[in-house]
Amino acid sequence: MFVCSRVFRRAALAVLILFPALALAQQTDIPRYDVYAGFAGFETPWLNLAQRGFHTQVGENLRRWLSVGFDYSEASGHNELTPTVLKPSLQQELAAEIELLIQAGEIPPNYQLVVPTDAFSETFAAGPQLAYRHYKPVTLFIRPSLGAIRQRVTPHPTDPVSTAIVAQLVPAGTKLDWQGFYGFGGGFEWNATPHFGIRAQTDVVYWDLFNDLLAHGSWTTRYAFGLAYHFGPNIVH
Repeated sequence: MFVCSRVFRRAALAVLILFPALALAQQTDIPRYDVYAGFAGFETPWLNLAQRGFHTQVGENLRRWLSVGFDYSEASGHNELTPTVLKPSLQQELAAEIELLIQAGEIPPNYQLVVPTDAFSETFAAGPQLAYRHYKPVTLFIRPSLGAIRQRVTPHPTDPVSTAIVAQLVPAGTKLDWQGFYGFGGGFEWNATPHFGIRAQTDVVYWDLFNDLLAHGSWTTRYAFGLAYHFGPNIVH
């Protein structure tokens, strides 16, 4: 019993002594390919728009510190738009129309134009990613965020005035636009095993969608987390 206890204490002490070295050791098993899938959330404060959806990535590790890949995400959400987000010329035009209706007694003096809207967004990006693998349990990474965003919005007017205005601005009943975006991103991955990891990441990008209607472009933050699977030959020799 005494011998077993002494062996256990020595083994525990050895683990405690070696753990910092193990934690700080560089990664030596880096498979060439990886795939990732998980949850994604988009936040666009200027439009008061929150969207929730799906995110996936595929990548190839070219060096210990460099990888390239493709990134796709989609998300949907709901907000309420007011004339304040429109181009100044449209704001003035709508204000004049609403004032005429007020003077004619068609709508109350305190009428506010608010249009509930559904939005569905998709992002497509490809490019490099820089990784820091000094810590064996965790991989840190940063990247430029360059790609394209596709967004479809569907307004749902709730009264005759907003219905007429939406018919004027969005005659098809829905509006679709493609635009490029740029920004930056990064995150970390906890390497549960050489082949499986838990990844958390965020990107901040600027886009200029619907520039025929909106006053200016906007910054959107995407945050995401999910599971990654690594496979293929080890690139570290």
